[in-house]
Amino acid sequence: MSSSSQAKAPALTDQEIQQNYIRMQNDMQALAGKIGELEQQADEHSLVLTTLKDALDEEPDRKCFRLIGGVLVERTVKDVVPTLLTTRDGIRKAVANLTEQYKSKEQDLDTFKQEYNIRPV
Repeated sequence: MSSSSQAKAPALTDQEIQQNYIRMQNDMQALAGKIGELEQQADEHSLVLTTLKDALDEEPDRKCFRLIGGVLVERTVKDVVPTLLTTRDGIRKAVANLTEQYKSKEQDLDTFKQEYNIRPV
């Protein structure tokens, strides 16, 4: 029984191979899209932080507005900057995590292509 559990994966039909290949490609495309979206958000946070840096140095009690859950909230620059830094860093960590997932899925796809001798047309 242990030898059968160590055996290769069951043989797949051509249609199942094609479906798995397409599913893996779609998963990778979805991850790439999410990575791009989050990188854009991190860049926007960095741009806002760059803009607020001068205001924080010169006038930390200056009013600024922040959109939170669709509601525009009035805060001071000194209150907003630490929150923006934390959010940007969290986004960057999420991008790093998703990038690792993407690389893993890419390796899985390459292995799958070699195993079933798949060549893109």
